[in-house]
Amino acid sequence: MSLTAGSRPDGTRPPAAVEEPTAAVAAAVVKDRVPRKASKAGKVPFKIRLRRDRTLILMTLPVMVLLLLFNYVPLLGNVVAFQEYDPYVSSNGVTAIFHSPWVGVEQFSRMIDDPLFWSAAKNTIVLFVLQLVLFFPVPIALALLVNSVIRPRVRAVAQAIMYLPHFFSWVLVVTVFQQIFGGAGIIAQTLEDHGWTGFDLMTNASLFKYLVTAQAVWKDAGWGLIVFLAALAAVSTDLYEAAAMDGAGRWRRMWHVTLPALRPVIALLLVLRVGDALSVGFEQFLLQRYAVGAGASEVLDTYVWNMGIQNGDFSYAAAVGLVKGAIGVCLVLGANKFAHLLGEQGVFQK
Repeated sequence: MSLTAGSRPDGTRPPAAVEEPTAAVAAAVVKDRVPRKASKAGKVPFKIRLRRDRTLILMTLPVMVLLLLFNYVPLLGNVVAFQEYDPYVSSNGVTAIFHSPWVGVEQFSRMIDDPLFWSAAKNTIVLFVLQLVLFFPVPIALALLVNSVIRPRVRAVAQAIMYLPHFFSWVLVVTVFQQIFGGAGIIAQTLEDHGWTGFDLMTNASLFKYLVTAQAVWKDAGWGLIVFLAALAAVSTDLYEAAAMDGAGRWRRMWHVTLPALRPVIALLLVLRVGDALSVGFEQFLLQRYAVGAGASEVLDTYVWNMGIQNGDFSYAAAVGLVKGAIGVCLVLGANKFAHLLGEQGVFQK
């Protein structure tokens, strides 16, 4: 009995070898399974993403509605900046917008010619620069100091103590400073009891900018401490061990490991702080306005409140607020672009 080529002695043929699919065949199979729109655009179609993320969308829907109602719908009211708005020409303030006369850019021209506006703008810029120099580095220094504490219990206690003033209202903060640095405060009374002349820091107009900066540091430095400690917690200990094995001391490890890890967070908070440059505070300055006078405590936020609420000049106050918001947006975009030039992500990327 003769055997054919490739046959077994029992006359059967072995199974044919299964060839592995080539890369071209595999790509063709994947291409058939992926929708054409996704393969062309390189993205998942909107219907698929909507069905996939429907739970997350439902969770965020109430927040989006509140954000829309309280943050975006009121932006439509900025139209009164181009009117001579009078809330009494109609039965309610909303319909009064449609009956108020249009004046174009008259309110903005009035703002440019108002010396009180420029005084408030000057105070705002001076306070922003001062707080940026004296206040912004404080949470970074506190984070480095607390992070160097070895015992976790001591670190947790120090973190809680420094974070507690963040929950205080500005009324309480000003009251605490009044009881310490006021004319009838602890320091002044102690000096007078020992034959020294007391002082009243709370009514000193020339030192007011340093006073409000100290109040801001005491109240909000703990919040920045939490943010920077969270960033430091993500740093791998292997980097510190490797730097120590290379002979780096404590200061070199802080300079070459810790600070580079904080750079993205520092850039992000700095961009947000620059964007909020013209909003140095409202309640803090309003509470101390009559103690030091409007010349030292008047900022753009209190100026808008004074002109709009107290004087009833809603159109002029809306014009000032609109300019303030537009400048804030430009500052955010500029600071974010500068962060990109430094190699950091900033608030958003292109």
